[in-house]
Amino acid sequence: MEASSSRGRSESAALKRRRGAGACSGSGSTAQSLNDDILRSVFSRLDDHFDLARCAAVCSSWNRIIVTAHLMRDLYYKRNPPARGSSSNISVKSYFEALAMDEHTSSLCSGPADAYQWIGHPMRATSCRMRGGSILTGVGDKFLRLWSAETCKFMNEYNVPNAKTLVDFNFDENKIVGLTSSQICIWRRSEPRSIFQSGGASFNHGLCMSFADPEVVIGCEDGRAFVYDMYSRSCSSIYRLHSSPVTCLTITDDQLILGGSTFGNVAIADQTSGQKLGVLKSAYAPLAIRSLSFNTNSHMVFAGSSAGYAHCWDLRTLKPLWEPRVSPNVIYSVHHLPGDTATLAVGGIDGVLRLICQRTGDIIRSIIVDTVRPAESTSRSRHQIEKKRVHEVALGAQMDNISTRLRPQITSLSVGMKKIVTTHGENYIRVLKFRPKKNHKTVI
Repeated sequence: MEASSSRGRSESAALKRRRGAGACSGSGSTAQSLNDDILRSVFSRLDDHFDLARCAAVCSSWNRIIVTAHLMRDLYYKRNPPARGSSSNISVKSYFEALAMDEHTSSLCSGPADAYQWIGHPMRATSCRMRGGSILTGVGDKFLRLWSAETCKFMNEYNVPNAKTLVDFNFDENKIVGLTSSQICIWRRSEPRSIFQSGGASFNHGLCMSFADPEVVIGCEDGRAFVYDMYSRSCSSIYRLHSSPVTCLTITDDQLILGGSTFGNVAIADQTSGQKLGVLKSAYAPLAIRSLSFNTNSHMVFAGSSAGYAHCWDLRTLKPLWEPRVSPNVIYSVHHLPGDTATLAVGGIDGVLRLICQRTGDIIRSIIVDTVRPAESTSRSRHQIEKKRVHEVALGAQMDNISTRLRPQITSLSVGMKKIVTTHGENYIRVLKFRPKKNHKTVI
């Protein structure tokens, strides 16, 4: 018995050696049978950074070959010969970030797109946020739900405590922060139940919020903004931003609080000094500012308003740069990908998703989703995902001539890398995925 077992092990070892020898000699039929020198030669012939990055993500051995052979760096110098002997501070990392941003911009501006739609909530969802490959949706029922931005698959669910109604929320890689009319709620992303609820009576009639660790800023109906410390669990300061309700908020990297109002102005307050620094004004006031977005790279403040105007101010000079009327009705949401200084996504009551130029305010592209034709199912999971066609709306087209079934109101939108997620005040969620236009050449 022992001799038989030993003989079996010897034969197995011999078979493995023969297989290994075949792999080393190149007689195998898979990529794993190629040795490092051959793979290095193959990879060095790639002329696209994204193809090379995708190969590096396949497995650890391919990543090791690409990294140790400095193939990314060599391709960078091949595309940018002056950089090889230059003393400039432009890094390879910055170059690749610029490449990715250029592909994102070109995809949104002119690339083809597909829409993916699924029933995400038992009642409705009016708000959405996208960050780091994840989508968070809610407001309208008792749940917040987390989804994969890539696959649209369900990831987690978070219960709103005491049957309260959320009015706003946001999240980062570790936690979710939500606002009811009188409380702050915090969840760990890994747990369905909230780990913290603020005590009552510090603020009333909260309408909107924005957070940047360790603080949450809450905009209220009486025009004040309450700054709440998430760790000490107390209100650290209160600012009078407006004499009318604070409709939307954002916080800059310089700890400035920007708050929109129903009078068409955006107030600026400094968290460090506690002073109100100024007001961004619209020539078309009074109108309600419904959404804000701040671009850290360009120092531009973008807003959407109740009369269909998109607004842009330079935060350094407090002067308006443009404010065209891009929609005939209310704009509920404006957003851009952090780092993108070219495109701004705008959506509102007329249901058309518009991409506008951040520098001029001109409309680049207008999109609707075809919901009339039968959808193509892409999933048999608990949340069935349907693929729908995306159509362009011609510039100057009359909205009254387009069926409202093709353009349900966009109550919220959020932009990710070559993706835009939208909610519509119904129980479904949509993700539009954009692709680079064929023959597009990246120019940095």
